[in-house]
Amino acid sequence: MKTCLVVDDSEVVRKVALRIFETLNLEAAEAESGQDALDLCAKNMPDGILLDSYMPPMATVEFLASLRALANGSKPVVVYCATENDSTEIARALTAGADDYVLKPFDRETLRGKFAATGLI
Repeated sequence: MKTCLVVDDSEVVRKVALRIFETLNLEAAEAESGQDALDLCAKNMPDGILLDSYMPPMATVEFLASLRALANGSKPVVVYCATENDSTEIARALTAGADDYVLKPFDRETLRGKFAATGLI
């Protein structure tokens, strides 16, 4: 079974995303900060990551650079999750290593489509 990591400081968003991924037959885990996510990735790299746009104290770009520098860090499909359609921030995340993006609020079909397009599902 493929795995997905939900990285978001909001417990509600994490729980919603976890439930969605489980309905898509993905084994899902969660992290509430970029550092927690990096620690998890260093132990067991997931196949996909849903990454929040705002994760203090670590910036999203810093997380992506650190992730991609890890052994197998190029492996996971990373979907950047933005709260608003800020083309500058989205472009920054894509340049830093995100594979795609989605806007909040998201639903099952939106996430399925994003991760299916990358081959994860």
